[in-house]
Amino acid sequence: MRHLIDLANPDKKAHTLIILLPGANHLPEDFIAQGFISAVRQRQLNIDLVMPELAFDQIADQTVLLKIHDTVMQPYVAMGYTNIWIAGISIGAYVAIAYVHRHPEQVNGLLLLAPYPGNRITTSEIALAGGIKAWAPDAIADDDTERGNWYWLKSHANTTHTNTTEVHLGYGEDDRFARDIAMMAQILPDEYVDKIPGDHVWPVWQQLWHNFLDKIFSTR
Repeated sequence: MRHLIDLANPDKKAHTLIILLPGANHLPEDFIAQGFISAVRQRQLNIDLVMPELAFDQIADQTVLLKIHDTVMQPYVAMGYTNIWIAGISIGAYVAIAYVHRHPEQVNGLLLLAPYPGNRITTSEIALAGGIKAWAPDAIADDDTERGNWYWLKSHANTTHTNTTEVHLGYGEDDRFARDIAMMAQILPDEYVDKIPGDHVWPVWQQLWHNFLDKIFSTR
C-alpha cells in the first residue's frame, strides 16, 4: 500500500501517530495540498503522520483493511508508538470505523470527518427504528461493513472498558450526509461532536481539522 510519511522530528519517533485516510477520488498528497500537515507543524505538535492511498476496489472487497493492518498499522505499532489515531474523511472515515471494529486494540482514537454512512437501505433501517440508540439489528454478517460500522458505534458508546477507542465526529451542517451523520452523533458525547456551517468540501474539513488539533492535542 503506497503511503506518505511526515515526521515531527526525523531523528526521533513522536509520541503520537495519526493515520490520515482520504476520501473517494482523493490522494495522500491532497492532505499536504489542503494544509492538514502544515496545520500540525505550525502548532509544533509532537505527532508523526502517515497518509495511505485507498484503492476503491480494495474498499469494495474489504481487502483495504488487511492492507492497512499489514502495511501500515503493524509496522508502526512495532516501532513503539503509544498513541495511535486514525483520521478519515468521508469513505476514509468509513474505512477507519471498519478497521477499528476489527482491531480495537490497535487504535486509541478516531476522528471521523463527514463519514460516509452507508447506502439508503442501511440508513433508512436505522432511522425507521427510531435512531441508532433504538436500533436493534439481528446478527450482522462479517461482510456487511455498513451495518457493522453502525453497530460498532452503537456498542462502543455503551462500553466502559478502559481501552475503549475515543471517537470524535465532525461534519458540515449542509453536508449531503448530514441527516445520517446526525444519527451517529446521537450516540457520542456532545463534546466529541463538532458541527459547523458548510457542505461536503475541503474548506469544512480543514476547519474541523484545525478545531480538532486545538481541542485534543494542543492541551495534551
